[in-house]
Amino acid sequence: MPRCHRAEVAACATGTGVRSGYMSAPSDFRRRVLSTVRRIPPGRVATYGDVAAAAGVPRAARAVGNIMKGCRTPGIPCHRVVAGAGRLGGYGGSEALKRSLLVAEGVAISGTRIRDFDRKRHVFRK
Repeated sequence: MPRCHRAEVAACATGTGVRSGYMSAPSDFRRRVLSTVRRIPPGRVATYGDVAAAAGVPRAARAVGNIMKGCRTPGIPCHRVVAGAGRLGGYGGSEALKRSLLVAEGVAISGTRIRDFDRKRHVFRK
């Protein structure tokens, strides 16, 4: 694993956050998305569509992807949000980092897909 990724993997594993930065004046939908993503436990994943539906806008998967792409808020496990059918999808331009973070949480990956996706997929409760 590249040295620059080790710190982020360690931060994720300890729950101290994955990315750092500043998020200005989030919209209500953005707040709901970030709150929803915080509920995904370590070792589990959810799709952009799953997050959109749980945030109250089922057809907003692409908007969730854009929110995740720009997310720099500590404590938001945006690496746990994946594309449909268990594909990894992006992670701020570093699929390798997303893969490393998920593997560190015990998620098996084969190629560009989550192994046993149906068993690793988080189901949001209302």
